[in-house]
Amino acid sequence: MQTTNLPAPRTPLYLEVQFRRNYARQDTAGILKNISLSGAFLEISNHDLHLDEKVNLTFIVGSRERKIAAQIVWKNSMGAGIRFLPLNNRDVQIVDDLIYYVESKRMGHRGILDGILKKVS
Repeated sequence: MQTTNLPAPRTPLYLEVQFRRNYARQDTAGILKNISLSGAFLEISNHDLHLDEKVNLTFIVGSRERKIAAQIVWKNSMGAGIRFLPLNNRDVQIVDDLIYYVESKRMGHRGILDGILKKVS
């Protein structure tokens, strides 16, 4: 059986995030424009991100602050493709929660999701 390196299906979103390079002292603002369990597109203007550079993302999901490590895998003038670097199952769950939150919000299931997020926090 042959495996491919096709990207995971993306969920479009518009989520303001902060990220910090591993060596940086301050955060930089960006916008996640799409997301999957494996990565996302980080829109940022006037950036000097480098391939394979590691960053730490901070975002808000259901009034909770979340953090996850990522790596730059490609870049263009609009931003960069990032691959999540989960350290444990909780990191994977954070991304999954965000995807579910975005999809549920679109479909009007916000009340159900808020209940779930309160239970897991």
